[in-house]
Amino acid sequence: MQHATTVAIDLAKDVFEVIIADGHGHVLERRRLSRRPFERFIDTLTPTHVVVLEACSTAHYWGRRCQTRGATVRLLPAQYVRPYVRRNKTDRTDAEALLEANRCGALQPVPIKTPEQQAIQGLHRVRTQWLRTRTARINVMRGLLREHGIALPVGTGRMASRVVAALEQHASELPALVPQLAQWLLADLHRIDEQLRVINQQVARLARTHPVAVRLQQVPAVGPVTATALVGTVTHIHRFARGRQFASWMGLTPREMSSGHRRELGGISKRGDRYLRTLLCHGARALLRAAQVRQQRLRSLTPLQQWGLQVLHRRGHNRAVVALANKLARIIWAVWRQESDGALVEAVS
Repeated sequence: MQHATTVAIDLAKDVFEVIIADGHGHVLERRRLSRRPFERFIDTLTPTHVVVLEACSTAHYWGRRCQTRGATVRLLPAQYVRPYVRRNKTDRTDAEALLEANRCGALQPVPIKTPEQQAIQGLHRVRTQWLRTRTARINVMRGLLREHGIALPVGTGRMASRVVAALEQHASELPALVPQLAQWLLADLHRIDEQLRVINQQVARLARTHPVAVRLQQVPAVGPVTATALVGTVTHIHRFARGRQFASWMGLTPREMSSGHRRELGGISKRGDRYLRTLLCHGARALLRAAQVRQQRLRSLTPLQQWGLQVLHRRGHNRAVVALANKLARIIWAVWRQESDGALVEAVS
């Protein structure tokens, strides 16, 4: 590989497709390697090599492995590499597409995450899965009892006590198997609640100890969950030149369909990380509700709350929530990028 400058790798679990090219993009060599030979191949890289990978599962791990050899690593977004795939999709054409996409200077590479950031992101992924499982168990229990004429009140609070009381009240009417099924679901629900309690403690501990997370919690409607999720997902805040770029990266800016002198803006693009966008929208919804309550009680409002209520009366609730989420994203960018204290938070909110 003495004349090679670019190495395009199509990552996989067991078989890795490698294309080695020179500075002009001419293919010098193709290799199809299993995991062990691929690891030995990584050890042969030098600081003169540019390694191109698709931003997918395990890409950050292999990117860090390549960086330890001094090579320059570029992780390209998968949705932008796909148009360069010619003919049928195979490992070979995928690697060729990476080589072609790398020649496009307009494609911005994805920053490589640290192991700590991936661990924080994994913590939030597990928390989300347990929340979904908890909701599924509750819905199954509601449906099971409703089939026998028992309708539980809306809400998840005191679910266990309500189910037990309903089973005791209708014990003579229910088949013997129904209480047993309900007890199994309650036991599973109790176990999930205990796991969620532990993981929420981990999130709270991270929010207290990580300096960036502590600073981000000064922003209105940003709590421990949102702050730690931002720390785990956003690799380098300084790669966003403006707050609008940060909001656009999270899909909180309008989708544009323009041509010539005609400019048409639609709903939000919903690109980027759905989890972060959801958290910011939840925070904006809570902020808007708090502003409505304070207004009803004739209490003073912050400039951000006043602006949110103006958008609410002018454009409706859902648009006001998204607009506030966009505003929160810009405030987060300003506080994070400028490494400011509460003074800037008060100024912009």
